[in-house]
Amino acid sequence: MLDGMSMDQLRTFIAAADEGSFSAAGRKLRRAQSVVSATLANLELQVGFPLFERTGRFPRLTEGGHALLEQARLAAASMDAFKAKARTLSEGLEPELAVAVDVMFPIEELTSAVQAFHQAFPSTPLRLYVEALGAVLQPLLAGDCRVAIIGSLPEIPAGCASEFLVSVAAVAVVAPSHALAAVPAPVLRSVAGEHVQLVLSDRSSLTTGRNFGVMSAKTWRLADMGAKHAFLRAGLGWGYMPLHMVEDDLRTGKLVRLELEIQPNVGPGFSMHAVHLMEHPPGPAGRWFVDRLKKQVP
Repeated sequence: MLDGMSMDQLRTFIAAADEGSFSAAGRKLRRAQSVVSATLANLELQVGFPLFERTGRFPRLTEGGHALLEQARLAAASMDAFKAKARTLSEGLEPELAVAVDVMFPIEELTSAVQAFHQAFPSTPLRLYVEALGAVLQPLLAGDCRVAIIGSLPEIPAGCASEFLVSVAAVAVVAPSHALAAVPAPVLRSVAGEHVQLVLSDRSSLTTGRNFGVMSAKTWRLADMGAKHAFLRAGLGWGYMPLHMVEDDLRTGKLVRLELEIQPNVGPGFSMHAVHLMEHPPGPAGRWFVDRLKKQVP
């Protein structure tokens, strides 16, 4: 009996458990409730015990149902990965590789990877989106690119898989002429909050109403990292910058490092991850590009 179990039955079981009713599962799967009920009844016949209690208004998982639910999820996820891999292999080499890259990613490592990619895949055009926060994920979710390299947005949306690439150090900096440069360390949050903080803004709507690393009520929001860098050097405010972008400024004295009071949820850097949709993993060229980034970053 168990050998006749189908993936469709497992997906119906998962939908019924997640949605809380057979009718809701039917709506999610675009099937009649009677079809959902019949599918689950057959599955229960095959496993040899009830998966749901049907005595109340809504079906509830039995102890055996709870025990099998996680295994059903693993089996469904494994099948999704199998189909995605098969789809990638059948597609062959991508006609074009489109990648969204976080503006925080070290530009020298990115440039080196692009140069190597051009040598390895001379007939495959490369299209790059360089953005920050949710705008890095937007082209991935919209289907405009296959891979997103992200670090400034700390969350990975559902339906995506990610793999760690590198940690990028970040520092709080200010011009030496700025008033905060003369404040003894550590600079308290209340003191930093009295001054304008320059913050990188999101070109997308994915983080509307949310802030990352903001300590001051006085903020200037800039959509361009180059503008933020220039404003910092001009003494128009203080802010966080990737260390690799301001190392020369710190060495020459154009910027000074702020030793800020440690605050919860304000990290010292960014963890860069390569993200892709589970249903659409990168093809051969995309996989090569991600592996190259992973190998060469320090």
